[in-house]
Amino acid sequence: MEDAILSASSLEEREQDPPATAPAAATKAGGWNAIKYIIGNESFEKLASMSLIANITVYLRSQYNMDGVLVVNVVNIWSGCSNIASLAGAFISDAYLGRFRTLFFGSLASFLGMGTMTLTAGLSQLRPPECTGQSMCVHPQKWQLGILFGGLSLLALGAGGIRPCNIAFGADQFDTTTAKGRSQLECFFNWWYFSFTVALLIALIGVVYIQTNVSWAIGFAIPTLCLLLSISIFLLGRKAYICKKPQGSVFTDVAKVLVAATFKSRRNIPENFLYDPPPEEGEEAGRLHRTERFRFLDRAAVVMEGELDGQGKARNGWKLCCVQQVERLKCLIGIVPVWVSGIGCFITMDQQTTFGILQAIQMDKSIGRHFSIPPGWMTLTSMVALSIWIFVYEQVYIPHAHKISGRAKRLTTKQRIRIGILMSILCMIVAGVVEKIRRNSAIKSRTFVATTTVFLLLPQFVLSGMVEAFAAVAIMELLTTQMPESMRTVAGAVFFLSLSMASYIGSLLVNVIHVATTRGGHSPWLGGHDLNRNKLENYYYIIAAVNAFNFVYFTLFASRYVDLGRVQGAVQLAGSGS
Repeated sequence: MEDAILSASSLEEREQDPPATAPAAATKAGGWNAIKYIIGNESFEKLASMSLIANITVYLRSQYNMDGVLVVNVVNIWSGCSNIASLAGAFISDAYLGRFRTLFFGSLASFLGMGTMTLTAGLSQLRPPECTGQSMCVHPQKWQLGILFGGLSLLALGAGGIRPCNIAFGADQFDTTTAKGRSQLECFFNWWYFSFTVALLIALIGVVYIQTNVSWAIGFAIPTLCLLLSISIFLLGRKAYICKKPQGSVFTDVAKVLVAATFKSRRNIPENFLYDPPPEEGEEAGRLHRTERFRFLDRAAVVMEGELDGQGKARNGWKLCCVQQVERLKCLIGIVPVWVSGIGCFITMDQQTTFGILQAIQMDKSIGRHFSIPPGWMTLTSMVALSIWIFVYEQVYIPHAHKISGRAKRLTTKQRIRIGILMSILCMIVAGVVEKIRRNSAIKSRTFVATTTVFLLLPQFVLSGMVEAFAAVAIMELLTTQMPESMRTVAGAVFFLSLSMASYIGSLLVNVIHVATTRGGHSPWLGGHDLNRNKLENYYYIIAAVNAFNFVYFTLFASRYVDLGRVQGAVQLAGSGS
């Protein structure tokens, strides 16, 4: 939305040193010199978190004897809480701690959470007895679940500090007031995804295998050590970072604008009586140009008698807001339609880490006579697809398009989101067809594990990775690059909020469908320990239908909001040069 409205003052003049640390004068802070530490930190942090996410379904199913619906609920609610905690992390970062400290404390919480999960795997007393048959499974005791959920809660708390700040902190390292800085930032998003995904592919193959085939305790101890290494790398780069001061939370400003606009809901909006105080030093180029969209919010900036003091400042920020506060809220509202479209795509991605893994558990995973593929490896397929696409896009497609057209022709945000939604529809249709083949094979052979090879799941996991490569990357880029610099952390939080909503909606759908299909003595679509007794493919088709509606919604309505920020940014750029 607002590439052109990011602050034009020198980043070095506005930087703040990390706690008790002064950057070396001879070394210029920021840029790729700082990014290498940030990407290194992010790679090991994602290695630790994804090694749990990739196998949490298998862990809960095999070590805690949870049935399918309970597993999906626990995973989705935990995932949703991890993502919604990003809002709290964004508020704390912007209002109090700053991104550097928020990332540091979030990493510490994740380290403690992963250590707790390692204890649950290492001490048999913290888990129920091993399930000796599909109908003889002892449920975990409440105190055992309490320790498990305590570890997951610490991980969710850590994610809340890390997720809204990591990309925003990386974006802080570039001077986006220059063409070079904006170009570097654009490449940073794709390479940020690419770098840690490659690290995950190399390491997770071994970690997930150890968890499933060797020892869960060792398999959880490795990501715990990776988190320790992630924190160490992050601190090593402390002198290279541009660390900006917390300037107050946008969420507080949002509340103030809504209250003030409601208080003055019957007031007219005179053009010459809006509160727009002059900018402070260094803020001129970062100011937002007033727009005509969502004009009802402009009432919050209408100056009424007695609302200004002798120095021309607002006496009460809850009754009178400045134009800048109003415009920041407009930016936030402007991305909501696109944000909603992302939720449908993310629901599709969630299915692969839950039901997709449950499918893999009940399929033939053998390669030869002596090796069995861990079910959690299937999630690596999505990461491989994501990495390959980003590499081809950056290193093959764009250079060749540049040679042909004379300029670097990238796919537009609208195009990438549309493709991502179409991929999500196709992913669910393929998953439904595969599940029907798998279940028919199991019923025919009268076995719990179908004779169908697990490789039949590859297409749906590849398509899930392509949904992320197109839709998720495009939406994250849209939020981060087209929001004002002061709202970068909020942009990250809003992105992860959409992931949270996808998890909660997915869990709601599972429970509603489970209850609805178990009435009247019919065969349930979902539930129990055995997918062979379910009709999971019907659930997949419902998700496909949801995303078909999502495609129509984005094409006819939400897509028009993609370029609103660019329009405003262009106006501000023209205005700043006058």
